[in-house]
Amino acid sequence: MTSATEASGADQTWTVGELADELGVTTRTLRFYEAEGLIAPGRAGSARVYDHRDRARIRLILRGKRFGMSLSEIREIVDMYDGAASSERRQLETLLTRLDEITADLTARQRDLKRTMSEVGEVAQQCRDRLAQLS
Repeated sequence: MTSATEASGADQTWTVGELADELGVTTRTLRFYEAEGLIAPGRAGSARVYDHRDRARIRLILRGKRFGMSLSEIREIVDMYDGAASSERRQLETLLTRLDEITADLTARQRDLKRTMSEVGEVAQQCRDRLAQLS
């Protein structure tokens, strides 16, 4: 097995620990994604061997999770890609649709958060004013 620090070519592989460390996740997370069928690392005996494809899929999974996507939504997008241009087009269109929905949701949350922050500021000022009156 070639470690991440020893190789730079397309044949580079990672152990579960190396990839978990690099991506900032636990080995349990990687095994969970494997159990869910999102990745399918190779094996060297009983050890998992992750290649560039696995690494790219995990990065997409993690990005999707950061964006608030469910595992089924992530699966739909990453499983679409089979190398054909038509699949890539469909994958990108699906992803863009979901990203537009996420953007709308985040914009609404941001608006709600601003409103709440403003209300908190007003109530805090009222409390300060009342405390000043009581002094």
